[in-house]
Amino acid sequence: MTGPLRERDDAQALLAAETERARAGTGGFVLLRGATGTGRTALLESAVEHAADRGLRVLRARCSPEDTSVPLAAILQLLGPVPDFTDLAPGGDDRGSAARLWRLLRSYADEGPLLVAVDDVHLADDPSRRWLLEAARRLDRLPVLLVVTERSQYDIEPRPAGLTQALSPSLVRTHTLAPLGDAAAARIVREAFPGAGPRWTAQCVRAGAGSPLLLHALLDDLGGVPYPHGGAADAVPPLPATCAELYPGSYPAAVSWWLNSAGPETADVARCLAALEQAWPTGPDPDPTGPATGATDHPTDTADPVGPSVGGDAEGRTGPSADADAGGRDRASGGAVACGPGGPDGPSAGVDPGDPVDLLAEAAGADPARVAGWLAAMTRLGLLRRDASGRPRYAHPLLRDAVLTGWPRPRREAAHRAAAEASLRRGGRVEAVARHLLRTPAVGLPWALRVLRDAVTVAVHDARPADAVAYLRRALDEPLADDLRQRLLTELGSLEYASADAPAAIARLAEAQHLPADPRNRVRTAVALGTALAARGEIRTAMDVLRRTEGRLAGHPGLTRTVQAAGALLSDEDLATRQEVYRWLCETGERSPEVLGTAGQALLVRYGATAGLISAREAMTRVRALLAQPGDPLAEPFLLGTAAAVAQWADELDEAERLVERGLAGQHPALLHPMQHALLNTRADIAAARGDHARLLPGGPRTGAAASRTGPTNRDAHALMALVHTGRTEAAGRFADAFDLRRAPESWELNRFLYARGVQRAAAGDTVGALHDFLECGRRQAARDVVSPVVTPWRTAVAECRLALGGGQEALALATEELRLARVWNTPRTVGRALRVLGTATGGRRGLKLAEDAVRTLRDAPVDTGMELTEALLAQGRQLLAAGERGRARDRLREAAELAERKGAVRLLALAGQALRDSGARSPATAQTGSGALTGSERRIAELAAAGRTNTEIADLLHLARRTVETHLTSTYRKLRIRRRTELPAALGPRPPGRT
Repeated sequence: MTGPLRERDDAQALLAAETERARAGTGGFVLLRGATGTGRTALLESAVEHAADRGLRVLRARCSPEDTSVPLAAILQLLGPVPDFTDLAPGGDDRGSAARLWRLLRSYADEGPLLVAVDDVHLADDPSRRWLLEAARRLDRLPVLLVVTERSQYDIEPRPAGLTQALSPSLVRTHTLAPLGDAAAARIVREAFPGAGPRWTAQCVRAGAGSPLLLHALLDDLGGVPYPHGGAADAVPPLPATCAELYPGSYPAAVSWWLNSAGPETADVARCLAALEQAWPTGPDPDPTGPATGATDHPTDTADPVGPSVGGDAEGRTGPSADADAGGRDRASGGAVACGPGGPDGPSAGVDPGDPVDLLAEAAGADPARVAGWLAAMTRLGLLRRDASGRPRYAHPLLRDAVLTGWPRPRREAAHRAAAEASLRRGGRVEAVARHLLRTPAVGLPWALRVLRDAVTVAVHDARPADAVAYLRRALDEPLADDLRQRLLTELGSLEYASADAPAAIARLAEAQHLPADPRNRVRTAVALGTALAARGEIRTAMDVLRRTEGRLAGHPGLTRTVQAAGALLSDEDLATRQEVYRWLCETGERSPEVLGTAGQALLVRYGATAGLISAREAMTRVRALLAQPGDPLAEPFLLGTAAAVAQWADELDEAERLVERGLAGQHPALLHPMQHALLNTRADIAAARGDHARLLPGGPRTGAAASRTGPTNRDAHALMALVHTGRTEAAGRFADAFDLRRAPESWELNRFLYARGVQRAAAGDTVGALHDFLECGRRQAARDVVSPVVTPWRTAVAECRLALGGGQEALALATEELRLARVWNTPRTVGRALRVLGTATGGRRGLKLAEDAVRTLRDAPVDTGMELTEALLAQGRQLLAAGERGRARDRLREAAELAERKGAVRLLALAGQALRDSGARSPATAQTGSGALTGSERRIAELAAAGRTNTEIADLLHLARRTVETHLTSTYRKLRIRRRTELPAALGPRPPGRT
């Protein structure tokens, strides 16, 4: 594919002017210089055509490497074999032959003006070059225009001096061809593909890299395959990233020709750069329609991850140990890779351990100074572009792939190993070294394994399990003892599970289980494998794995208890298994509690809490006592996670949060453990108890370990309810419908989701559907001995549905039973909720009394019960309204609206607003200001604050959480339109009559 010359007007004007001078009898010498592919030959052909049109006789020659050994071969091409010069054969008198050729040229000039065109003079033989130089000194007296093209490009191997360096500048007109600009290149693309959009065009421009040769070759290839003309530009597939996708292959052939013309040393450096670039991290590609030059034009490069690594420094750097030889090969048998030449804190000031010049020079075995020059030259030409981190990269992945095409794999691997060793010696960041090792076969030396394991640590710390998986897979290629292979396989399986590759994870963990290991590592592997299997619904297999492991732990009672605790926790995923396990736990706990250990006893406390057997106070007393006892580190996560769940149910939210964070901090980041999921669930439970809907809303597709689970999780249940509470009704419906509960395995999390879907259906007006979900949740929970409303208050939910459908007696019975169970656990949240629904179901004066008790119980709670209190106030307001007490009803409804607005509970806010309108209130539900807009709780707290009490003192006096006090004061400041505590006394004014 060819076309008109672009951006060559100056050169064509120069040639046209020199042509006219030759016609007038004054000769000249024009040298057209440029890099490979910039269009020197095309411009020369244009000059030949123009000269012929103007009546000049044209003598032409094209030099080639094959003729360099033939003296005057290029000049013989020009002047042609004639009878008078048949003696001009190789081995003759070059000087005499040159003189006779000069006389022949003069004889041609006597007949008329001449254009002498010599292409690629840098490939000419030495006698021909000398002849041209001599001719250039005499041309001004002849009607002869000599136009010569010469390759002018920086190469790794220095080239001989150019043709004109021995001439006076006055004798030659030199024109250097610049790379093709983006605008001109884009016009060429659009002429070839008129339907191309701006993004696709910009990609072609990048792949052309300022070279007309490469761009036309690319367009030739793209013209050989169907192109989707028309339609939206974004619908056009991206430019191929590999030459294998191109046909018929003009582009890779052009790149190969460019490399060959540069010489073997330059080609080797170019290919090494392409190989090393594959190991450099890249970020998102910027808008390809933007400028195509400069550092921001290439896909941005993410910085090397910074984080602690085993044996690395604070920035994740690594380097050879003190025992390393000059090649960076560590002879030590153990320990981590030490820091580089800058000492324990990393490289010395001013040293860039990741300098691509040094790495590239070492990988290619080239002179660093020449490599630096070549990189600068290629960047200026547009073949390379600097990324955001300053690294030189090829302008487009397709260009990089073309450079690598045909390069043997062993040579690529050798380049990566050399780069890894060079980076290691310079104290490069650990992942920078490891990324090169990913592309090499086994090194077989200790430093390689340590680098890869350090890289795993950094990747896990930065929450990049997929990267950690790649490093671990490569580490397994190194020679390993069985016990070390067992540990690495366990880590790999755990991380593959975190990367949502559960089948691969289970296979790795099963392989690890059959390798020799010490008892503790055997337990870690069994727990990880059991966790993966249980999450996939294979609970029976998981329990078999744990039982077999337990049977091999004779003489290790602490480890045995850990395996038993893991089995008890995982048994929650299956009803029959859970019943069997907890029957054994209860019997053993009554007979010999010490056999269970602290974790097992904590699980019994949790069982008692959900079975409605103990109060929150008793549960926390027992849990705190267990936490104070010494325990095995392997069992501690089970104790912490269980204690956190119990504390959350007991409304000890701050303590629960501390236990969650302590438990998560103690988790091995690269090992799969069932308490990781349990602790994250408890964290979500805490957020829900605090009404923090923003933290619970779904954030996109499930990722990590959650993606490996086959059914909805507890966090999915909270996300669904958060959508409902924040008024996103349609989104909640879509989210609920995304799960096929018929295929979900039996688990406590499925029960939680059934409850959440019931909430969603009730909010959407599907009372019958909600009733079905709540009843099914209750049936499943009862079968698991989970009867306390602390987990899923399904009875009150069913009661509200029954009331909506006219079933008052059934609702009353369910609410009464829930209150009885709530009083066993006896936290304000559970009791207040049960009182609220029982009051609604009872009605009349007793119903009003129960509703008032619910509000008082929740308002006086030592923790923030905002959501439950809002619903209680709303229920009391409706009952007062039904009883004709409109004034009190409006007060309660406005307070409910204020709380709902503060919590972001859009649904409850709308319900409160509707109830206020039903009461005949003209003012809006919220956004009221002034002291009269304060709720009773806000007024009490504000008065204490105005009297000089601190937030902590107010919390102690009113038995509230400090956070609750702060929340009320924030709302008070907004309503009073003040900013400082000192403004409270004046802003409060007298207490309005009737306020309680």
